[in-house]
Amino acid sequence: MKFAGAYSLHNGDAEWERRELSDWLTDLFEAPNIAIEPGCTGQIRNHLRDELTNAGWSYNVRIDPRFDLTVTGMSHDLAFQIQTGNISRAMYDLLKLQYLWTQKKIEAAALAVPTKDAAAIIGSNVSQVDRVWGELQMFDRIVTMPLLVVAFE
Repeated sequence: MKFAGAYSLHNGDAEWERRELSDWLTDLFEAPNIAIEPGCTGQIRNHLRDELTNAGWSYNVRIDPRFDLTVTGMSHDLAFQIQTGNISRAMYDLLKLQYLWTQKKIEAAALAVPTKDAAAIIGSNVSQVDRVWGELQMFDRIVTMPLLVVAFE
């Protein structure tokens, strides 16, 4: 697995850079020992869990105590979400991140999804950066938080 690119919405890149975490975030995906192949999502998630917890991030964090809705990680005023499943889940992830932002629990977020080619290898109708980024352009007045979309392959 490797980092393939990043896209910034509402100055998301500046927020990660301001905290000196931009390189750390993209380096999470520099894992040559993880091959993009069918069934690799468990390995990707385990790798990210280990990296996040080793860096002091809370993992699998509930966004509200009343509901069993989680984001992959949170640290201070940042949230991180990975999506390697169905494309509809990526839009739901954005809703959870937006909720955290509107509740003033975070100041910025990152959503990681595979590239189009990597998604096709992982499975059918998997979230992929071209579609997520395209739809974010359409919904930029609804998704208003500073967001960095990270692509990996």
